[in-house]
Amino acid sequence: MTYFTKFLGAATALALSAGAALADPAIIYDLGGKFDKSFNEAAFNGAKRWAEETGGSYKELEMQSEAQREQALRKLAESGANPIVMTGFAFGDTLNTVAPDYPDTKFAIIDMVVDQPNVESINFKSEQGSYLVGMMAAMASKTGTVGFVGGMDVPLIRQFACGYVQGVKATNPNAKVIQNMTGTTPAAWNDPVKGGEIAKAQISQGADVIYAAAGGTGIGVLQAAADGGILSIGVDSNQNYLHPGQVLTSMLKRVDTAVFDAFSAGPDLKPGIKIMGLADNGVGVAMDDNNKSLVTPEMTAAVEKAKQDIIDGKIEVHDYMSDDSCPVE
Repeated sequence: MTYFTKFLGAATALALSAGAALADPAIIYDLGGKFDKSFNEAAFNGAKRWAEETGGSYKELEMQSEAQREQALRKLAESGANPIVMTGFAFGDTLNTVAPDYPDTKFAIIDMVVDQPNVESINFKSEQGSYLVGMMAAMASKTGTVGFVGGMDVPLIRQFACGYVQGVKATNPNAKVIQNMTGTTPAAWNDPVKGGEIAKAQISQGADVIYAAAGGTGIGVLQAAADGGILSIGVDSNQNYLHPGQVLTSMLKRVDTAVFDAFSAGPDLKPGIKIMGLADNGVGVAMDDNNKSLVTPEMTAAVEKAKQDIIDGKIEVHDYMSDDSCPVE
């Protein structure tokens, strides 16, 4: 099995077994690859920023299959990488098995809690950011029907969906929200063709704004929305640029910040649970030149007020991850 490994700032790529300098941080991307324009790419951007700002180097690895998770993690640990960051909940079981074997190595996992003394578990209040984009969807919709396309049907993505529905309904109680998941296996994260087909089906049912929380699959959703003359909402990374003037906004999940902070901490990474939400800019909405013609002053004011109300506790957005039910559908 061949693994792609790269040290930014170095003149050449070296195999993990080649004896790289100790204590370089490392990152393993989940399936879909680092250039998925969404979750993994946000993580890559955080690692890249760390390298650019510090002049340091890091190791990175892209898996090709589920079967590579444990071998990849062990290879990085044995190479001396510290800390090692994993993008995605699917690494949870593997990390729980591997971490005890490398007590002197610090690990960070995004979107999962792994209770080990050398692991930092980084989670996001994605429901909060999703609530805000739900408000914007309801305000922008002319039909009163909006859509949601999730990736793999797991509680994490239900968290996005539930927050979105709450934001929509808080703005327009009569609105209809069409919800579809792409699949039940990891392939659901990287199927833009299917994402596009789901989006077209939602458009045929009257949806004129569709929120995609589906990794690489979301690229197909955004494309289908643009082709269909409706608005879309991106996720994780700022995806407004993909279809300027047709992406209403993107729900930012600051995976880049999480990776940057983990790399910056180095071997001193603090184990435990870290939760990032609106209060610490862990989630948010993307505003830039690509969507400024779509976002009205009323929308901006409503979002800013709701953001502060959520931070202050005046609005409580239900977290599906802590209670797997949604108060509104």
